[in-house]
Amino acid sequence: MLLSEVRVPMRLKIVVERHPDGYVAYPLGLKGVVVGEGDTYEEAVADVTAGIRFHIETFGKEVLSEDDPVLEAFIDETTVPAR
Repeated sequence: MLLSEVRVPMRLKIVVERHPDGYVAYPLGLKGVVVGEGDTYEEAVADVTAGIRFHIETFGKEVLSEDDPVLEAFIDETTVPAR
């Protein structure tokens, strides 16, 4: 096997949201839209992982934001006055 054929796993950050009817997951730093869902956290992560793999296989590694990787992701809350 040539060194150029060695495949190194890519690490992407994903957001997982819990909703009343299940979980939704999506990656950060990927060009295009990929969403996974499931009844459990694990199902949503597995679904979005399969979606990311399919997205890269379909559109190529150009969908990866290698020049501008997401280093950290934060979740916060704010209050917006009611109108």
